[in-house]
Amino acid sequence: MRGRAHVHSRAGIRGDEIIPVRFQNTDDEAELGKHALLGVDAGFAQRVARGDILVAGEDFGCGSPREHAVWALRGAGVAAVVARSFSGVFFRNALNNGFLVVECPAAVERTATGDLLEIGLQEGVVKNLTKGEAFKFVPFTPFAMEVLEAGGLLPYVLRQTTGASSA
Repeated sequence: MRGRAHVHSRAGIRGDEIIPVRFQNTDDEAELGKHALLGVDAGFAQRVARGDILVAGEDFGCGSPREHAVWALRGAGVAAVVARSFSGVFFRNALNNGFLVVECPAAVERTATGDLLEIGLQEGVVKNLTKGEAFKFVPFTPFAMEVLEAGGLLPYVLRQTTGASSA
């Protein structure tokens, strides 16, 4: 996966800053995406392009993030978030929705907005192609990889159920 970086490395970006509560009255990702990161950067949704990567600080998605935070980022075109760390609930919501989130503090420290990043899931590496640097992260477990590849937890479970009943 490759995309341009959008850096917002402030610690503690809350779920209601990712998508303000007043816009959480729909599950339409495209509609939610129009308001992505509104509490942090009012122009973000207009600048982000499909496939871009959000680079964030510590405890990204903290507070009481609902799935809407993940849906808003994906609806805006964000392909992945690379952060110093994630709140546990946001991290689980992301994986459950098949949305890529990677904890890689070194990549956050060395990335500037506009840098071209590449995420290698199998290798557990974030590459900053603009600067010619690579940063290791703890790879996902085989189960987490299967959930991501399936597109989320529900599609994963449905595959397992369908596979089990046809055997």
